Amino acid sequence: MGTHVIKMPDIGEGIAEVELSVWHVKVGDMVVEDQVLADVMTDKAMVDIPSPVHGKVIALGGEPGEVMAVGSILISIEVEGAGNVKESAQPAPVKEAPVAASKVAAVVESKPVAAAAAPRAAVCQGPMVAREANERPLASPAVRKHALDLGIQLRLVRGSGPAGRVLHEDLDAYLAQGQSIASTVSSAYAQRNDEEQIPVIGMRRKIAQRMQDATQRAAHFSYVEEIDVTAVEELRAHLNEKHGATRGKLTLLPFLVRALVVALRDFPQINARYDDEAQVITRLGAVHVGIATQADIGLMVPVVRHAEARSLWDNASEISRLATAARNGKASRDELSGSSITLTSLGALGGIVSTPVLNLPEVAIVGVNKIVERPMVVKGQIVIRKMMNLSSSFDHRVVDGMDAAQFIQAVRGLLEQPATLFVE
Repeated sequence: MGTHVIKMPDIGEGIAEVELSVWHVKVGDMVVEDQVLADVMTDKAMVDIPSPVHGKVIALGGEPGEVMAVGSILISIEVEGAGNVKESAQPAPVKEAPVAASKVAAVVESKPVAAAAAPRAAVCQGPMVAREANERPLASPAVRKHALDLGIQLRLVRGSGPAGRVLHEDLDAYLAQGQSIASTVSSAYAQRNDEEQIPVIGMRRKIAQRMQDATQRAAHFSYVEEIDVTAVEELRAHLNEKHGATRGKLTLLPFLVRALVVALRDFPQINARYDDEAQVITRLGAVHVGIATQADIGLMVPVVRHAEARSLWDNASEISRLATAARNGKASRDELSGSSITLTSLGALGGIVSTPVLNLPEVAIVGVNKIVERPMVVKGQIVIRKMMNLSSSFDHRVVDGMDAAQFIQAVRGLLEQPATLFVE
């Protein structure tokens, strides 16, 4: 038997160190070739580390949340044959496999929750029975008087005697059940002392670092505009009815992407990246739209490349593909980098107003709020219209307030007159 040591690989892009996010194996596990051993996090994406060999895990080189240098020992595997380590070499110290980042939680006290759950079984199995209001249950005069003294409606008590006769013991059981139910109800207001500690590692750490960096380095300002989306929603419904079965259903996002593409032609300073260290602004002709996507591991921003060269359905298909890949943790580094402007939407949960944080080094992010029907005045008449706010943020170091307002007004005009989205 020999030992095969797997070192932290060089993932490229000049990355010298990565964060170990989660182990998929533990010491003592048997692994096969191409089995994923661990996930590591770069500045841009989660990367799987597969096993190049069959064997048994004998040592882990780090714990989730640990930042490891490229070339450091990641894992040691016992293999048939000589392996890639000399017999005199000692493998890395054995570490017990830690809990995955998504599962790490130290629950100090959970007894109040358990206590609340226990009595509920009695509610289903207790001595309560439903009878018709005029039904007279069997019971002796003494039991009836006892029930009257206790304030119990006899018709609600299940009788355990012959022919369902209610006994004194049944009254006692009924009272006990009532106390159990009261305990269950009151436990919802019971004092709790449990705590949960969740390490900020992996994607959550990267998100925290990027958000902090963005708010510290960029001069954020936000601009909110109300948009009447009645016409574009009617167009979307018409196109889905006519072409949905063959080309796929359209959401509002492809129309928003198209509106950005057209509006940016007149505002090239907004489709830009700012390198504040080099003091250089790069304006792009291509429109690479980042689509903020919520995944289980955190917020990710896959990129629809060259949105300016795509049709509505092409953009819709690419948005759907990228969102699925991001949610499943399968988006590549290239798919998660290179955006020139970001679009963020919470759909029906979008609220009325938001203040999105810039996705540096971009200088603009457009936030989509929910669509609501409201009475509006149109040509002197009160009518019901579908209204939506755009809550957008800009880097004031690069984008002037007037330019930002005019840009969003241009987007508004395109969406309110959707035919103009396609007029060249």
